[in-house]
Amino acid sequence: MNKAISSELVAEVVQAYLGSARVESCKSNQVGHINDTLEICVSPNQTGYQHFIFQRINQEVFTKPLELMENIVGVTRFLRQKIREKGGDPDRESLNVVPTLAGQDYYLDSQGEFWRVYLFIEDSLCLQQAETSEDLYQSGLVFGNFQNLLATYPAESLHETIPHFHDTWKRLNDFKQVLAQDPLGRAKTCQAEIDFVLEHAEIARYMKEILGQQVLPLRVTHNDTKLNNILFDQKTRQAICVIDLDTIMPGLAINDYGDTIRFGASSALEDEQDLSLVQVSLWLFSAYTKGFLEGSAGQLSQAEIDHLPFGAKAMTYECGMRFLTDYLEGDRYFRIARPSHNLDRARTQFKLVADMEAKDAQMREIVGKFADQYA
Repeated sequence: MNKAISSELVAEVVQAYLGSARVESCKSNQVGHINDTLEICVSPNQTGYQHFIFQRINQEVFTKPLELMENIVGVTRFLRQKIREKGGDPDRESLNVVPTLAGQDYYLDSQGEFWRVYLFIEDSLCLQQAETSEDLYQSGLVFGNFQNLLATYPAESLHETIPHFHDTWKRLNDFKQVLAQDPLGRAKTCQAEIDFVLEHAEIARYMKEILGQQVLPLRVTHNDTKLNNILFDQKTRQAICVIDLDTIMPGLAINDYGDTIRFGASSALEDEQDLSLVQVSLWLFSAYTKGFLEGSAGQLSQAEIDHLPFGAKAMTYECGMRFLTDYLEGDRYFRIARPSHNLDRARTQFKLVADMEAKDAQMREIVGKFADQYA
């Protein structure tokens, strides 16, 4: 989006939600790639809350913001109820959508942009990379528990906020179309990466077969299960809450599992430029797998468990392909900090795919071990 947010616009949106509350501080938080996010602290008011997350929804990416918010509100209300039933703290263990003073779950501003507001979860932290195996184990627990809590939520009732988001076969065809057009003449700068995508097309074909033949059950899935979409308690370092629910949709559990592996079990950051540092860490893979299967508490079928290692490879391949497609198109989707940022991201993903192929037997052995304990 990248449109400036003026102080006048901030005041307008704050008034819609909090009336005459005085803004004590307002800072931009652009860790995410897509939406514009503000952390706003206001003077004490009748709500008892002072700290909020304001987000302007990127309508170039999320073209149906009302359906997006319907998904988020439905899922968070369901989660809050389940958390209460289990004796948890829904204000801390789930995102909480704040309504406007008019009672709406979103606000349409004077510029035609949609906003939403969440309660800020205090004393929490967000990690860009696992610092210990315990961090990844905790993330596995919370994402596995996410599957467990939502096991009875009707997945078919959710809207597709981004159609074909994890349709790897379509992603491949989209990539081929962009490659054929090569609108910016960038293909010559990334031939090795282009060859990698085409040589691994079997991954996309098999994903198409899984979806078409309904080999795996449809579930409520997060679809962007990076480590930085979890909040950890600052004091206990326990994972407490799954955030960034924009891509909540019907999907496959192996996709959620796989996306965390490709991001969290990597030995390097997603945009690392020194590829010699990039590999799948089996001790991080093991930690996350243990947490995910323990947290899901027997909700996964045997077919889903058997496909977990493939899910890791497929999501890594797909994400690399998306980064490369965006690079060829001119960086229209993902935020970049340098001209070759998306190409660097694609290269790390393809390095991980190759390493996963080399470690496939070890990964399957690890999954089998923890499935025997927790599934």
